[in-house]
Amino acid sequence: MGLFGRKKQNTESKAEPMEKTAAAEPLAEASDLGDTGLGGDRMVCRHQLERALTGEGQGVVMKFYIENFKRMNELFGFAYCEELLKEILEYLKEETGCIVYRYVGVEFITILKGRTQGQAVRLAEEILDRFSQSWKIDGTDCMCSCQIGLCSYPGYAEGADQLLKYLDLAVSKAAETGINQYAVYDSKLHATYLRKQAIARYISTALENHELEIRFRPTYNTKEGCFVRAEYYMRMFVKDIGMVGSAEFVPIAEDTGQISSVEYYALERVAQEIAELERKGVEYESIAVPVSPVLIIQENFVDTVQSMIQKYQIPSGKLAVEIDEYALTTSPVIIEIVMQQLKELGVELILNNFGSGYSGISKILELPVDTLKFERMFMWELETNPKSEPIVECLIKASDKLGKRLIAEGVETQRQLDILEKFGCIYQQGFYYSPTIPQELLASVLGKSMEETKAVLDQEREKLKR
Repeated sequence: MGLFGRKKQNTESKAEPMEKTAAAEPLAEASDLGDTGLGGDRMVCRHQLERALTGEGQGVVMKFYIENFKRMNELFGFAYCEELLKEILEYLKEETGCIVYRYVGVEFITILKGRTQGQAVRLAEEILDRFSQSWKIDGTDCMCSCQIGLCSYPGYAEGADQLLKYLDLAVSKAAETGINQYAVYDSKLHATYLRKQAIARYISTALENHELEIRFRPTYNTKEGCFVRAEYYMRMFVKDIGMVGSAEFVPIAEDTGQISSVEYYALERVAQEIAELERKGVEYESIAVPVSPVLIIQENFVDTVQSMIQKYQIPSGKLAVEIDEYALTTSPVIIEIVMQQLKELGVELILNNFGSGYSGISKILELPVDTLKFERMFMWELETNPKSEPIVECLIKASDKLGKRLIAEGVETQRQLDILEKFGCIYQQGFYYSPTIPQELLASVLGKSMEETKAVLDQEREKLKR
């Protein structure tokens, strides 16, 4: 996960003195390139990074990212926020003793020549302590938070582009742990980066060679006593890494611009499977395909779905598109329009992670959603926290009042099953009922009871253990 945190940590490197006056001296040539008044510009910064990397010295590069500044602009206005950034910049210059470059927007970079990682971490902690206090501009106080990424040189980066990428990853890692945090790009973060790069390179090969393994997660209807629905799932085997599931490689595909290829491939495979189920006369409700919000907002998404429906003659209601609740916060207007267009095409709409807090009940009332899926966290809480039961009960009753189908995802124990049945949740999905199954088994599982499918599902469970 890399070295990260906020409070001072007892590492040997941190015991080293700061020697701020001597060690913090900026690169001698930096002032020769000028200072724009906002800490230098992007070109100057990149030039100095390249010089630092190709020189004989060592040090640490530190990146600062000021969070939630769009909201600050809305609350205080542009002029106020520009003055705030100037004050932050002056503070960072004074605290680091170096030139601080305003790289872009609310991102600042400084080069700590001659500093060790331990010294840089101590400095980051002191800076974050300042961000836990308010800033006063024109007599008005405000609070803003900062994430810091650090990367030592020489080391992992061979050029400015790589170094900037590593700093971004460190800032992202810091943000994962809360507000006002720092993270160091170290061997663990570098291993994570190399893993992502390997997966990204393999995605296109897997698509071209049809090497993505297609599987489905069946959903059980406790009232009817059989599997009635399924959700598409895919994974791939990457050399030197092993099996990688869609939960890991889909975000990578989003970052690398491969998401359209990945999810249109998934959409077509689901359409093909629905056509096959129809040909065999299998009884089922629908087959769902999870779709990234990055793909949903693409201009041709609805047209592509419509062409698939027509190409494979998919009956109304048999194809389901699953959208994560957090997607409603990304481009809400566009996504709501797309959802309405999909509804008109006869596509069932499933809202995943219902109850996660990204949207309220009132928001769901406005959406053409047919089915809700519990946030998986609720299933975990049912095992250990009795206080979670009334929350689950309320959500189940709310979905019923709204006339929405509700699926409980991640059901793994008899206790979870008993509580869900007590509150009237009849659609359940999870390892208690079935592991993910290969495409060729889906037709033989849908419409069947747990008893009828026990032998084949037990075999799949054993395979997954190997």
